[in-house]
Amino acid sequence: MYTDDDLDGAVTDGILSADVVATFREYMEQRSNTLAVDEEHFRLISGFNDIFVVIACGLLLGACAWIGFSFQPWAGPALVAVVSWLLAEFFTRKRRMALPSIALLGAFVVGSGGCAFAALYDSGADASIAGFVAALAAALHWVRFRVPVTVAAGVAGLVLTCVATLKSLLPAFDAYDNLALFACGLAVFFLAMRWDSSDIRRQTRRSDVAFWLHLLAAPLLVHPVFGFLGVREESVGLASVVLVMGLYAVLALISLLVDRRALMVSALGYVIYVFASLFDHGDAVGLGFAFSSAGIGAALLLLSAFWHSSRSAVIGLVPVCVSAFLPPLQRS
Repeated sequence: MYTDDDLDGAVTDGILSADVVATFREYMEQRSNTLAVDEEHFRLISGFNDIFVVIACGLLLGACAWIGFSFQPWAGPALVAVVSWLLAEFFTRKRRMALPSIALLGAFVVGSGGCAFAALYDSGADASIAGFVAALAAALHWVRFRVPVTVAAGVAGLVLTCVATLKSLLPAFDAYDNLALFACGLAVFFLAMRWDSSDIRRQTRRSDVAFWLHLLAAPLLVHPVFGFLGVREESVGLASVVLVMGLYAVLALISLLVDRRALMVSALGYVIYVFASLFDHGDAVGLGFAFSSAGIGAALLLLSAFWHSSRSAVIGLVPVCVSAFLPPLQRS
């Protein structure tokens, strides 16, 4: 709330002493260094005006899509991409509004990819080219605006390109789609760790980029693994519950190590589904879901309350050469 110039002015006017200001600055520096580590901070909203602008942009872009579609299928998303870029010039580049910047980025990337998809519909390579165009649009947006989520959006476009290309070239690829998604998830996860390791104290924009990459990697990793375990099948037995809980424990350990909760959140739906299917019998329709959600929610709240001490115990088990690349523990 107070800048360095404000503090210097208070010293000049005799309101505060130089010693008090120096002590205050030292305290705030220590506090920021402590709280920035072992937490996941990212800017999403700075006030209700962000929500107001997003609603207004949504109405405008929706109208642009409607008008464009009335002429040509590709004109709708193309008009959305153009208008969202122009809006970003003001709300992202000048105003630095977080939530509108994310929304406008999504509109630009989806609009660019959707334009290519509509123009090449039924060409056989429409999805591949659409993913590549979306990735290229994200790259251009990053060069101009540097919104942290842009890297994840571009990587998502590349993942779509890879999967769609393999599906078009290999007729039997459907049998290995889970394996391909898992491989893409690993690649995205290691890319996220590369961004994370460059800012382990999480004080720069690189940490925000890593956050969104972890958020993208989580479903790419979790969905195929639970598919291999047969969690999505109708019959769920005790063996499935044991496997799911064991896998979730592994995900929890990884989340504690890298101090990112995205993996655990992404797997929550599968865990709740397994428990609900196991306990949901006869007249107790819905009770299985309620009891499993209550138990898992309570366990996650306990983990959140003791997150720092849990991280301390887990990091103590890994070699120093590994922990050096992980976010340091919060000092008490």
